Amino acid sequence: MNDLTTLIKSRRSANRFIEGIEIPDKTLDDIFNEVKYAPSAFNLQHARYVVVKAPYLKDKVHEAANKQHKIRTASAVIVVLGNMRAYEDVGRMNEGFLNLGIIDKLEYDQTIEEVTRFYEERGESFMRDEAIRNASLSAMMLMLVAKDKGWDTCPMIGFDPELLRKVLGIPAEYVPAMLIAIGKEDAAKPRPRGYRKPVLEFVSYDRF
Repeated sequence: MNDLTTLIKSRRSANRFIEGIEIPDKTLDDIFNEVKYAPSAFNLQHARYVVVKAPYLKDKVHEAANKQHKIRTASAVIVVLGNMRAYEDVGRMNEGFLNLGIIDKLEYDQTIEEVTRFYEERGESFMRDEAIRNASLSAMMLMLVAKDKGWDTCPMIGFDPELLRKVLGIPAEYVPAMLIAIGKEDAAKPRPRGYRKPVLEFVSYDRF
């Protein structure tokens, strides 16, 4: 069993966290420095994160998350956001390629035009779906990186996105995709991992 397989199998959603454990900012910085390598459509890097550690803010997030106990016991709560208008950064994201001579000015301009048209022709609903899709890819990377560094996580979808937006001042173009509670799991009463369905049940190796 290789290290990646071990990591994947050891990651689980923590239902309980040990209270009073602080996660250092340096640790969070190290996690996010690796998470930035997550894939994203057109390398637009739609995901943004808000880390909530302050008790008074955690209380507000606790209210927005239907008063789930793990919010209060976790070392931090990470709000995963997707930027609906990430495509507007396509020029900035490709400036490095232009400056290095990897692409020329014509290709640079064409990339901006094509990516902008791709999103704007599909409209707001598609932009929202794309924001959530790409934020979710990044969030999965975050949970694996956190586990690799000895921290446990739990993704959470049980929250009021509009209340969360209000209490944290989240701009309108950012979609709250999920919350991730992070800390050290309280394994005093471990819950066995649930049944895992065989994914091969609906996979065909032949062409349709």
